[in-house]
Amino acid sequence: MYGCQWDDERKATDGFNQCGYDGEDFISMDLKNLRWTAPTPQSVITKRKWDNNRALLEGNKAYFTTECIEWLKKYVQYGSSTLERKVHPEVTLLQKDSGVACHATGFYPDQVMITWKRDGEEMQEDVDVGETLPNEDGTFQKRAVLAVSPEERKKGQYTCEVAHKGGTPILKTLIVEDGNIVGIIIGCVVAAAVVIGVIVAIVMMKKKGYKKAEQSDSESDHSNGART
Repeated sequence: MYGCQWDDERKATDGFNQCGYDGEDFISMDLKNLRWTAPTPQSVITKRKWDNNRALLEGNKAYFTTECIEWLKKYVQYGSSTLERKVHPEVTLLQKDSGVACHATGFYPDQVMITWKRDGEEMQEDVDVGETLPNEDGTFQKRAVLAVSPEERKKGQYTCEVAHKGGTPILKTLIVEDGNIVGIIIGCVVAAAVVIGVIVAIVMMKKKGYKKAEQSDSESDHSNGART
């Protein structure tokens, strides 16, 4: 296995050439010191032989520092629309009794940092940061779960900060909802609606009033005949 690396920001390059045997590392090249490294006793003989071959060492150095880098730059240029695009994450907070999850998804590239803060101070404990996972569309997702009880959430201001490459950090502040108060308010609204409905029905009934049903001619004749 061999390849090269190129860091555009630091203008640095590096290369690697590793060989294995029977599923285990056998020998690898140290490009900076221009020599081979033997991780096992079985590869020492090969290391000595290849170290004495200066042409092989210089050839590897030339390839990994020039030709391989040139090809890598071309491939990066061909795929720049995909490799260099920046898509900022969408951040949501999910509250549960066991804690609060700060979930960031849909971002690219995959470098993102999620931190929890309480009253402006970064929290180091009770925070479980998960691994970066891929989405089906080629973007990524990540979450950080804060272990905090519903009672503790009311004692401070909790904020999740998501920092993504090339973008302004996204801040999401936890809003604690009191379920009892919300329930009372909803109950009052429903009760008021019922009372108003009853009042409207009574008023409508009074306006219409009750009229005695009129008898038809046949019913009147039948009634008179019954009297005679």
